[in-house]
This record gives sequence, structure tokens and C-alpha cells, in this order.
Amino acid sequence: MNKKKIINDPVYGFINVPSALIFDLISHSYFQRLRYIKQLGMTHLVYPGALHTRFHHAIGAMHLMSLAIEVLKGKGHVITKEEEEAATIAILLHDIGHGPFSHALEHSLVNGIHHEDISMLMMEKLNVEFGGQLTLAIALFTGKYPKRFLHQLISSQLDLDRMDYLNRDSFFTGVSEGVISFDRIIKMFNIIGDNLVIEEKGIYSIEKFLIARRLMYWQVYLHKTVISGEQLLVKILKRAKELAVQGTTLFATPALAHFLQNHVSEQEFFEDPQHLLQFSKLDDQDIFASVKVWVDHSDRILSMLCQILVNRNLYKIEMTNEPVAESRLQLMREDTAFTLKISTEEVSYFVFTDTIMNRAYDAAGGNSTINILLKDNSMIDIAKASDLSNLESLDKTVKKYILCYPRII
Repeated sequence: MNKKKIINDPVYGFINVPSALIFDLISHSYFQRLRYIKQLGMTHLVYPGALHTRFHHAIGAMHLMSLAIEVLKGKGHVITKEEEEAATIAILLHDIGHGPFSHALEHSLVNGIHHEDISMLMMEKLNVEFGGQLTLAIALFTGKYPKRFLHQLISSQLDLDRMDYLNRDSFFTGVSEGVISFDRIIKMFNIIGDNLVIEEKGIYSIEKFLIARRLMYWQVYLHKTVISGEQLLVKILKRAKELAVQGTTLFATPALAHFLQNHVSEQEFFEDPQHLLQFSKLDDQDIFASVKVWVDHSDRILSMLCQILVNRNLYKIEMTNEPVAESRLQLMREDTAFTLKISTEEVSYFVFTDTIMNRAYDAAGGNSTINILLKDNSMIDIAKASDLSNLESLDKTVKKYILCYPRII
């Protein structure tokens, strides 16, 4: 069978599948599942074009890795064929452990179990299945390989993961502020002392990259309507799980039912292979098919929450720099309980607060900081090298307080 396939990508054009092993990994059910998981979760509620998948993103990041390695080899840095394939596999599989609506899932069904750890577990399972051919890729993924720059291409503040999702998410949402000069940045890659650096000529492209990242977070990823949709899904899954544990009959696929009916701790998830087996069958379709059916469920709270989501009559949401006054919150809870004729315990599904945080750049990020290689071969952090006064402000963590409540209040 010919495994040298070409994929037509809307962002980069034609992408080559570089080896038979990578073709087989793409063909594996773990990876094919990503076709049915949206990259941006609930963002399509605001930007209707944001329906691209984690499959798209992983293939795009793989392509950027091929470009980056070609540039570095062209500058005289030694990267063996084995290292090149391993780095390509590591970036291809970096998101393989994401679940459907990943952040909502991590707050409800697989509470406290992070997708990065599930990605690692899946890579280890694949390594066994493929006879140890992923051993080097796993070493690169975990940063345990001597050539640090290869890990930095996979995971750092200027990794190829971020480079692809900014470009791709901007393309599909139509938010032009996220467009970055990915090709220019990659061409400015170099290696000094085993660390990835950017040549001085690329400084303005890096400034644009960091500013684009900040704008995309507040305009797309942390858009208040997107947050409202995600919070609503968290509450739906929380209510469904509460009912399932009590023995209430709920429509659900076998994979979703497994996590609704069982409290799976982090330790149990990694010790019992049954949990990973069920998780690997979960995608967006499991969740949304259930939500559509639960609209007519006899439990009034679950039914109301699902109606709000299906009809896109989402929570009203306020985003502020200061916490909401407790007196106002209490008044809203009382009004909601009275209007919806629900108990004071049930009102927590409809009126609640939370916090969100964003930091565009971490200047104290150790090996993952973005260093600029000056013409005299010295290095300086981008925040100090830039003549943009607002770039240093990107190093600050911005914290926002959110208040969610029904539109009828």
C-alpha cells in the first residue's frame, strides 16, 4: 500500500505525510477520533466558521515541524532522520488526549485529569502497539532528550502548536488580528547552546505573534459568549452525572454513560485500562446527541439547561475586574429561585461566579522563554529586546471575574 499520501489543508495547501509510520499513526482510531472533536469547542456559537477539528490542527502542526526542521538543518544543525521523525510524531500526537469540549469535560466527567496526561498515556499505549517505535518521540515530548530545542519546538512559548492554532483559529473564525507570519518566524529559527532562539531580524514578527495571541484570547478563546456556552455545558454534565450516580435513567452512548455513572479518580484512570478504552471512544457527537435528547428529560433542571444550550439562549454573563458583591449575588439567587420555581440548592446551576486568567507571555518561563539572537551573538529576552513599551505588560497575568445568570432575570 502506498503510504506517501498528500493532504490538502485549507491553511497551508498540500501537506505530505512524511513516513509510513506516521501514516499508520494518523490511521489509528486514537487519532481518527480527533476528526470528531472541534478545536474550539463552543466558539462556533459566536464565530459560525469555527468548526475545524483537532485533527486539522494536529496535521497542521506536523507540517510546521517539517518546515522548522528543514530550516534548522539548512543552517548547519545536525538533526538525524530518527530525530526528525520522532519530533514530527511528538507534535502530531501532542493533543491526542483531548476529549470533546475538553475544558468542560475536565471540570465535570473526568474531574482533575488533564488532557496532557491522557496524551502521554495514549502515546505509551501506541508505543507498545507499534513495537517501541515511539520511544524517541516520547523522550522528546517529555523533554528528557538531550537536544532541548526539539522539545521547545513541541512545547514552549514559541512552539509549533501555538503557531498553528493561532493561524488556523484566525482563518476559521475570520478574526484577522490572529494572523501571524508563521513562515517568517520559522525562517528566523536558530539554535544557540542547545536552545531555540530567534534571529534579530525576526523580532517584529515575534512582537506580532505575542500581541496576536493576547488579542485572540480576549476576542475568541475567552470571549464572554464562548465562556457562557462552556459554563453551561459544565453545568449540564454536572447535573447529568449527579442524576446518573443516583440511579436516574439517562440516554447516553456507552462511552459517555461510563463516565456519568462512575466517579473516576486520577489514579483509577491511569491504572484501569477500561477507563482509557471508554475515553478513546468519546467525541463531540456523544455529548451533543445526549444534550438534544435530555431536552425532554423528566428532570426539570437538566431539561431547562439543555433547552438553553440547544436554543442558544445562553446565560447572560458579566465580566469585571472586581468580584461581584455578595449582596447582589444573593438577591439574584433569590429572584432566580422564585422566577424559575426551583430550590435554593438548584439555583447554583443558574446563578454563579467564576474567574478566568490570561497571561500572553511569561518572561520567567525558564527554557521556554523567547530569546532573540543579536548580531554580536548575545541573547536577550523578547520583552527586553522589543522597543514596544506594551510588550512587557504582556508578562502580567490578567484576572477577570465572571457572573452568569439566566436572561429572564
